[in-house]
Amino acid sequence: MPDYYNYDQNSGQQPMYNPPQYQPQAGMDPPPGYVQKSRVAAGILAILLGTYGIHSFYLGNTSRGLLQLLLTLFTCGIGAIIMFIWGIVDGVKLLDGRINTDANGVFLKD
Repeated sequence: MPDYYNYDQNSGQQPMYNPPQYQPQAGMDPPPGYVQKSRVAAGILAILLGTYGIHSFYLGNTSRGLLQLLLTLFTCGIGAIIMFIWGIVDGVKLLDGRINTDANGVFLKD
């Protein structure tokens, strides 16, 4: 048999093919043409407008941002207090460098 068929000589079958994984890996470099998000801008947005989830929308986490926005608007102010604290914590984590990737797994620029 020709060599290019890649048969396993013992079993007579082709080896199993594992398709490549195309999921974004945390901490990868940006692909060509991708606009890298700013870590400082995201941190400031989180501290100032974190109640409305603006920083989550900026980083590409639309479902998380929508959750924050809806909890703020539809809980008669009680959710706004919780979202304010959540925004401050996210802002500190962003500025501290503990959150260093966007929703696509690309590093945030300084």
